Amino acid sequence: MYVCLCTGATSQAVTEAVARGASTSRQVAAECGAGRDCGRCRRTVQAIITAAQTGCPAPVTQSSAAGSAICRSATCKLHAARQTPAVAG
Repeated sequence: MYVCLCTGATSQAVTEAVARGASTSRQVAAECGAGRDCGRCRRTVQAIITAAQTGCPAPVTQSSAAGSAICRSATCKLHAARQTPAVAG
């Protein structure tokens, strides 16, 4: 998935930059370009960094209700409190 349309950086490129030691959005920008230009993707870049640092098991997505990045995994203990359960019926 593209994270940064300005530079064409993908989530894989950001994840690899983090795996190589980038721990801030500036360091990621220096490694792969994501977040270097307009800055729209910096929130997503930061969510990927946080997920890597906390061991979150799934890719991040934007939460329309909370307005913050959360993972897609129902088993993620880090984000479980922010996920809203599905309503039956």
